[in-house]
Amino acid sequence: MATVVKKAVPAAIAVLQQATALKPKRKKISDGLLPSVAHQKQNPNSDHNTGLAVDLTHDPINGIDCVDIYNRFKSDGRVKYLIFQGKIWSKDKGEKKYTGTNQHNKHLHISIKDESANDTSPWFGWLNQPKPIYALFASMTIAPIKKAYPVLPCTCCKLHPNK
Repeated sequence: MATVVKKAVPAAIAVLQQATALKPKRKKISDGLLPSVAHQKQNPNSDHNTGLAVDLTHDPINGIDCVDIYNRFKSDGRVKYLIFQGKIWSKDKGEKKYTGTNQHNKHLHISIKDESANDTSPWFGWLNQPKPIYALFASMTIAPIKKAYPVLPCTCCKLHPNK
């Protein structure tokens, strides 16, 4: 089992902060950084355990369309792999059917490469820059705290209480 960290890496936190700054009305119900104990047991090698993964809620009505983001993130060099709507993609293996228990229909799972852990440069460069007040608000509301879940538990399996 991978060692479970107490804090997600800056790049993972930046995904959620930047999404919120750009689209402050977006839903966050399936956002997640660190795993629950149940997730750790089911997925002992999950990148959530190392803080190198983030789940972003699919909310196209409020501007976070994970269909578009999934396709655009394929060209982001920081991405190790993506899982969304029953598909898993990595640069090395391409796109395949995802066989995990959760098909990731409500959120996009983003795993970040080790060497990109501290890269907080814009994740959503194709979108307009956020208003400064929204960026400030987002930086204050999604902060790594010493809890099992800085935001909400990830939703990679059916064992989470926020289903």
